[in-house]
Amino acid sequence: MVDNCCYTSYFARMNVNLGTVFDKFIAQLLKTGMYQSQSEVVREGLRLLKEREELKNLRLSELRKEIAIGSEQADRGEFVDGVETFADIRRRSAKRKRAKG
Repeated sequence: MVDNCCYTSYFARMNVNLGTVFDKFIAQLLKTGMYQSQSEVVREGLRLLKEREELKNLRLSELRKEIAIGSEQADRGEFVDGVETFADIRRRSAKRKRAKG
């Protein structure tokens, strides 16, 4: 069992060295007036990182589900023609490249 009192107080203060590049970046953001403190900038960055990690985990979970479905289909002998499938992938890829210019 975690003692929340001690756990919270341990992390209440944290001294982090971000380096020159990030120090300057934070200073620039503070000058814009969009953020009121260094902590606010760091919290926003961590919020975005957390959001990205959650999205990555969601995508990974979905990929695992799709792999499981494919594995079950393969176990049942449900396959697609590889040559035809790769030809289709190449056609779609070429079409996307043409659309990009």
